Amino acid sequence: MYKSEELKRKLQEGAFNDTLKMLYGESALYSQITRYSEAVDSFTEIFGVTEGLDLFSAPGRTEIGGNHTDHNFGKVLAGSVNMDIIAVAAKNDSNVIRLKSQGFDMSEIYLGDLSVHEDDIGHSPSLIRGVAAKFREEGYEIGGFDAYTTSNVLKGSGISSSAAFELLVCTVLNELYNGGRVSPVDQAKYAQYAENVHFGKPCGLLDQMAASVGGIIAIDFKDNSNPVIEKVDFNFADSGYALCIVDTGGNHADLTDEYAAIPTEMKAVARELGCTVLRETTEEEVLKNAAAIREKLGDRALIRSLHFFEENKRVDKEVEALDKGDFRGFLDTVISSGDSSFKYLQNVFACVNPAEQGISLALCLAESILKGKGAWRVHGGGFAGTTQNFVPLDMLDEFVEKLESVFGEGKCHKLFIRPVGGIMVSK
Repeated sequence: MYKSEELKRKLQEGAFNDTLKMLYGESALYSQITRYSEAVDSFTEIFGVTEGLDLFSAPGRTEIGGNHTDHNFGKVLAGSVNMDIIAVAAKNDSNVIRLKSQGFDMSEIYLGDLSVHEDDIGHSPSLIRGVAAKFREEGYEIGGFDAYTTSNVLKGSGISSSAAFELLVCTVLNELYNGGRVSPVDQAKYAQYAENVHFGKPCGLLDQMAASVGGIIAIDFKDNSNPVIEKVDFNFADSGYALCIVDTGGNHADLTDEYAAIPTEMKAVARELGCTVLRETTEEEVLKNAAAIREKLGDRALIRSLHFFEENKRVDKEVEALDKGDFRGFLDTVISSGDSSFKYLQNVFACVNPAEQGISLALCLAESILKGKGAWRVHGGGFAGTTQNFVPLDMLDEFVEKLESVFGEGKCHKLFIRPVGGIMVSK
């Protein structure tokens, strides 16, 4: 814990440079020192507190394979990225969490009442309250703190700003009150609880787990209470390709029902076969009962279920290809995953607004540029938002120029995989 001026001095003197380089890369070091220093100034201005300060970071994530499989206990390949939410935070003795995010109103959460608040559903105070409630329920310490946060995680991008925010609150509570004892896996579960129960969004565990564990990981959710996590030892930075996210600028408003329909329909198919989720049955059983399923539930539910089983196989193929150093084989499977999301999962555009097809357009343009040389797919939940592209470095300038000529300057974001999840930067 530091005084504000001491913390800024240590940033300028390079005391945290090794951590900052690990999180953001050497080229971004000085911009991040400035970012954190400005956050310290904002914290002291807002809260009037100049002692007991620490710095925190929680990353966004990128899903590489396993599109819409986690909520039915499937398989996923994902990684934490250099886009993140940072916080300057300090304990207080008020039994209240006061959190001010840049550009948003102050959230004040009284820790004496951690029940679900109906009027906060869908708003960030519910996420803070939900995380604190789960920490207490699981027997961990909680307490008041003041925090100022700022984020460069693109909203609606599939990088999951909500999971990053939840994990940031987990990280602050874990470090300030529990000595870092809460594991990354448990933090992910607590974050998911907050989003499911308090925020009211029926998400799976992918976003939170990928952001919390860090690095490139393969996750098998077959036992959803104890998912199997495998670190994938592959350095994308040495592949000769850039990981490029294209922000198509789509509007996520009124799309909650579109997202929710995917797990709902998959689970409805599972129930027809006497199961709770699709992972408890097989593709063969679904096909054997296909006529009855489509008659009762419709064709889309059946098609989405078949995507689930094939997508699990593709995750295994991607991990195998990376383990063998077969990057072309990996890219081919990424393309196959994207094709299945477009044709069978059907989450590239929303039927309620067929005129808006930014993701479809971005995929079309990427294919025309990268065919035979890279890969492209929908990124994250879909319907609006971003695409994920693996672009040869010698084509990156051309790719960015052509995509930004359509979607706007600054809409292509080059990411890299960071090796850790939530972290106290000033430790």
